[in-house]
Amino acid sequence: MSTETNKELSSLIDRATAGDKAALETLIVNVQDLIFNLSLRMLGSFPDAEDAAQDIILKIITHLSTFKKESAFSTWVFRIAVNHLIDYKKHMFAKYPLSFEYYENDIEHAHIHELPDLTQNVEKSILAEELKLSCTNVMLQCLDTESRCIFILGTMFKIDSRIAGDILGMTPEAYRQRLSRIRKRMADFLSDYCGEYGNGKCRCKDRLNYAIQSHRLNPGVLDYTGTAAISMDKMIQFKQAMEEIDDLSGQFSFCKTYESPEKIRQFFQEFLNSAALSAIKRL
Repeated sequence: MSTETNKELSSLIDRATAGDKAALETLIVNVQDLIFNLSLRMLGSFPDAEDAAQDIILKIITHLSTFKKESAFSTWVFRIAVNHLIDYKKHMFAKYPLSFEYYENDIEHAHIHELPDLTQNVEKSILAEELKLSCTNVMLQCLDTESRCIFILGTMFKIDSRIAGDILGMTPEAYRQRLSRIRKRMADFLSDYCGEYGNGKCRCKDRLNYAIQSHRLNPGVLDYTGTAAISMDKMIQFKQAMEEIDDLSGQFSFCKTYESPEKIRQFFQEFLNSAALSAIKRL
């Protein structure tokens, strides 16, 4: 980030803290995609990610005056978001936890043949892509919460180990060691079982009807293929301190990034024009 951009960001924060609605809107618009994508990977579904992202945005707004500019603004945002998501218990997979053993058993023993066509005349290639993106995202739920967060910060957002360690309360060395082990576990699973990203026998196109029957895929609600993808550079324009990553991370190409859903944008616009914002300004 250039010195000029740092000055502009600092000015935005000062003006937003002082009650400038336009400055606050600019700040949130620039981090809402980051917040949503982190929430999506941590929680596993679009509806849960949308709800959590709204909570996090409110926390950022109400705590903005506490930001002392002792770290990058994006680091401060990550810290708030990570702390919220690690303790988040309202999402579906908090009630129904997954494991790699469950996934392995399902791939090995699921009865995927001789099922009726349940695709509702939706193009099968689109459904297969939706299932692939959904499945690999849900697969992250096989990791415990902290390991999932380490994997997402290191592989998707490529956070510097010093900053990630600070966010998670561990040394940079411990963070790097755990990230390496978690990446290997994920890569081994994909290689052994996934036919889309590895050498496994599981193919999304062969499991469409099974996925629909088991309510893992809804032809009428295509969140992943129906949401616009964005570049990582655009999403993390405020993020600093990138680091080089090992070749293994290149195997995780399913970590696409998406624009914030309209629900989040509408929520923020309504909040900007609400009496609640005025009340917060007076705090």
